[in-house]
Amino acid sequence: MTWANFFPSRTMSLYMARMFLTRTFAILGALVLILQSLDLLTESGAILAYAGNGDAEIWRYVSLRVPQIASTFLPYSVLLGSILTLSQLNQNSEVIAMKASGLSAHQVLAPLLLTGIAVAAISFTFNDRIVSRATATLEQWKKVSYAPLPIDRGDRANVWVKGDNNLIQVQQVRGRGDAAQLYGVTVYERQNRSLVSILTAPHAVRAGDGWRVDNAERFIVATGQKTKVGSIVIGRTIRPDQFTLAHVDADSMAFGALYQAIGDLKVAGRQTEALEGALWHKLAGPLSAILMPLLGAVSAFGIARSGKLFVRAVIGMALGFLYFVADNFALAMGNLGAYPPFLAAWAPFLLFLMIGEAVLLRTEE
Repeated sequence: MTWANFFPSRTMSLYMARMFLTRTFAILGALVLILQSLDLLTESGAILAYAGNGDAEIWRYVSLRVPQIASTFLPYSVLLGSILTLSQLNQNSEVIAMKASGLSAHQVLAPLLLTGIAVAAISFTFNDRIVSRATATLEQWKKVSYAPLPIDRGDRANVWVKGDNNLIQVQQVRGRGDAAQLYGVTVYERQNRSLVSILTAPHAVRAGDGWRVDNAERFIVATGQKTKVGSIVIGRTIRPDQFTLAHVDADSMAFGALYQAIGDLKVAGRQTEALEGALWHKLAGPLSAILMPLLGAVSAFGIARSGKLFVRAVIGMALGFLYFVADNFALAMGNLGAYPPFLAAWAPFLLFLMIGEAVLLRTEE
């Protein structure tokens, strides 16, 4: 049997794929519209609380939040789209006609599975190119309470590091490794946990085992006087990765950038298990679009006139939502270190792939 013969006719395959895509993205659009409206009820007050913000900032927030909501609820939409498509095909006796023509259950599902692969590819690209950037920008914007902030510069902002018993705040970090440059440096110098002085400098670069700041000024807390310091080396025990990798948010990074950050963290001797699990899940998550038609297939088979079509649809929904519960549970266990990263990301997908196959084979028998 060739691959072309494995699918129903071209007309039937396109018909099923169109039904599947139409219902999936219609459900996704409705979910995004409802959830974004509810989200604005809680966030619009915080956005407008900053003086000068108005309608433009509200729409800017919507443009950054919508990709996150769409990415989160696309798998649910694929599940519901699969169940609605297969239930309608069953209700109209189209599944019976296909099986009567000699097609197996896997051949009936083949157009949806192939379409699921296309949806998974779109989902991965969308998450990698759009959602990660929107998430990074939105997180930085929230940190400054929706004040003006450059969009998507790729730099780290508002980084805090502890070293030499002092606290160092950097407004912006550019570059990586020894080439990293710090802008807007503030050093809170302490003795016996008490603040004694505040050192400020516009710029700092790597110098030996520390950081050289130029045009620095020091404010003495006890006297209230400010003096010019000029050039001085600070943070002799602080490594570059403590600034550049002080907070690695997997959701805010594309696949390639996260892979590179994990490599840098390993070189610095830091734990990366949770980030490795998130990296693998960037691949496993979109692939759930292939799994959903298989889990929802129980609604496609069986005689619709028997009155159990609704029960079958509920079973398909239950299997799909159990997968999402298992997926979130495995990720949580991976973050705690109870599961290895690969297992945390891929175990739910492989487990429910086998469950879906078992249910499908049992249904076909």
